[in-house]
Amino acid sequence: MTLYPEPRLFIDNRWLATSETLPVLNPATEDEIGRLPVAGQAELDLALEAAERGHRIWSRTAPRVRAQIIVKAAALLRERMNDIAPSITMENGKPLMQARLEVIRGAEFFEWDAGEAQRLFGQVVPSVPGIRYTVVREAAGIVAGFSPWNFPLSQPARKIAGALASGCSIILKAAEETPAGAVHIARAFQDAGLPAGVLNLVFGHPSEISSYLIPQDKVRVVAFTGSTSVGVHLTEMAARSMTPVLMELGGHAPVIVCDDVDAQAAGVISAVRKARNSGQVCTSPTRFFVAEKRCETFARAFAERAARVRMGNGLDPATEMGPVANIRRIAALDALVEDARAKGARVLAGGTRPKGPGYFFPVTVLADVPDNARVMTEEPFGPVAIINPVANLGEAITRANALPYGLASYAFTHSAANVERLTNEIEAGTLSINTLEASVAEVPFGGVKYSGHGREGGSEGLHHYTVTKTISHRMELETEPTVAGAKA
Repeated sequence: MTLYPEPRLFIDNRWLATSETLPVLNPATEDEIGRLPVAGQAELDLALEAAERGHRIWSRTAPRVRAQIIVKAAALLRERMNDIAPSITMENGKPLMQARLEVIRGAEFFEWDAGEAQRLFGQVVPSVPGIRYTVVREAAGIVAGFSPWNFPLSQPARKIAGALASGCSIILKAAEETPAGAVHIARAFQDAGLPAGVLNLVFGHPSEISSYLIPQDKVRVVAFTGSTSVGVHLTEMAARSMTPVLMELGGHAPVIVCDDVDAQAAGVISAVRKARNSGQVCTSPTRFFVAEKRCETFARAFAERAARVRMGNGLDPATEMGPVANIRRIAALDALVEDARAKGARVLAGGTRPKGPGYFFPVTVLADVPDNARVMTEEPFGPVAIINPVANLGEAITRANALPYGLASYAFTHSAANVERLTNEIEAGTLSINTLEASVAEVPFGGVKYSGHGREGGSEGLHHYTVTKTISHRMELETEPTVAGAKA
């Protein structure tokens, strides 16, 4: 029998319990599987003190040594994948295979950023003889990180990887609904020999933790992944103390299906991807704008494949899609579907929660959805897809860009002319063509507009965790005024 790990706070290399706890539920059964410790002000103060000591040690640790510890922790995560994945499935609901892939993905984030730790290059700026200008990147300081519940391991991994590779210490507030992934990461780093205080893990009431940590003078960076509304609130809070933020916020990803592709194949691919993580992905393909002459074929293929998606407990190998993470998602999805139906949308598949225990909701396909339906502007964050016909590529791009979000976007086309136009006109942090993959460790990821700012991953991924320092070094004391660096 798979055992769920007992959640604990991890502060200054110690595992701590608290008197106040919250239940952790299995969304497939609605059973309680653990009790989560709630950090109060005393625990947060301990974490701040530990992180300050940890930063002094870690920021002065050679990048190669930092990289070695990070890579060792990543290797431990890979070795422990078969023990870690079931706990992710138990708390989040996703199928076991997806949980295993998430562990691998988290390890890849650590491995990539460990390499980048050794490439935080500075530069020497050319000048006149006798003076040298040097620019270096230094670790910013303590990071207050906040990760969401939809990816219990890989989302904490992104925050921790960027901070640690840069030489920062971090206090991570991981999601209350899905704590196990972050606990496994902390265990791996403890076993890899990370100095005490560099990584600190807390849980608790989100608003209380953020309102206490973010205004602290010791906190130098705020890194958050979550909803746009919460991100805006945290950004406003950080602005009062001039603390820089890294915000990866919500989206409502458009998918443009052009008239030069196999609509049947594109429909099947899209339905399978929509079921991934039960649609609880900020990059999940949602608003499909399909060329009129391909729309019927695409919609039929999508709906037929969606109807065959097997829902169930993620620990069952036959399961293709698990439950959504909590009862709040069920209520939100029900409301969006009913609103669309009332305003004239056609339901081609799904649309109704099945009877029985668990927070299950089928892949739901809505066609001919009017613009005034809530689901056209509100991110469903669940297995709901919208399919609407468009007359041409120009209309598709206009509708894709119509919302104040710009995280991920997608297109299916084999036309170089279409690709050129999409590349130039789509407003999003990522554009994926003929693939529904939006984020890998090797490339930067983040949004524009209300989908946030800053980037994680790629060679740019460490920049938000560093500050740039310029050193001006004159070889001899200046004895006379100069103009433009030369003797007057």
